[in-house]
Amino acid sequence: MNQRATQSPLARFRPAKGAPWRAHWFHIIFGHDDRAGRAFDLALIVLIIASIVVSILDTVADLHIGWSRLFYALEWLFTIAFTIEFVMRIAVVDRPWRYIFSFFGIVDLLAVLPTYLSLFVIGSQYLVVIRALRILRIFRILKLTQYMGEADLLWSTLLRARRKILIFISAIMTLVVIFGALMYLIEGPDNGFSSIPRSMYWAIVTMTTVGFGDITPHTTLGQMVTSVIMLVGYSIIAVPTGIFAAELAAEMRSKQGGGHCAACDLTDHAADARFCRGCGARLEKF
Repeated sequence: MNQRATQSPLARFRPAKGAPWRAHWFHIIFGHDDRAGRAFDLALIVLIIASIVVSILDTVADLHIGWSRLFYALEWLFTIAFTIEFVMRIAVVDRPWRYIFSFFGIVDLLAVLPTYLSLFVIGSQYLVVIRALRILRIFRILKLTQYMGEADLLWSTLLRARRKILIFISAIMTLVVIFGALMYLIEGPDNGFSSIPRSMYWAIVTMTTVGFGDITPHTTLGQMVTSVIMLVGYSIIAVPTGIFAAELAAEMRSKQGGGHCAACDLTDHAADARFCRGCGARLEKF
């Protein structure tokens, strides 16, 4: 896999050409290696956490009644601050549209869009819509991933494991469809399996060992199939964890810069490894 596919999502952007102030602010906004960049990140982290706390407290009825004006003022303060940040990010990158439609660009948009949309949704009949827009402000928590170095490691690990995870999900969905259709034929609408999609929902709940109990098999054959699904669920529930753990270990070894084997050209050794894990030859760094 090439290096571009596993790098940090924000590392793909470059400063815009032209005015020197763009390169200067790009270094502050996207950089983390000097005092100005770290101060900018710290200020945004404080704003993000504060806005999330306000959004959560605003859903408490008693607090909303007593502090609604303060919450409203703080919400607009956070929204204006995040809007300025979003506009600045667009202004200093070389390809603004590429950032807007990137993962973090969409997150930045979701962080401010609900507040602005609530201005245009007026009337008591739209209170549910307004409430939903307010809840969407919780998406600001995703902005924190921009300022955590460990998030880059997790992101690159997910990218490396995406094909294996996709194959695993495809296999699970195949089993869900098969077991759902089978239980629909065995149990039928009289026992709650009114359609194949509803039976698929039951198969997912059973396979993940959640077991809500809202739909249960009544026939002996259906209970036998349920037992098989439970055993299958226990046997495969650890598969994605193993895939991710293996890729994470490989990524950490590559980040640590393990030795290179001159005999078999194998890399990604542990940082303290003295001999090649493939052929047993002594590593170059020793």
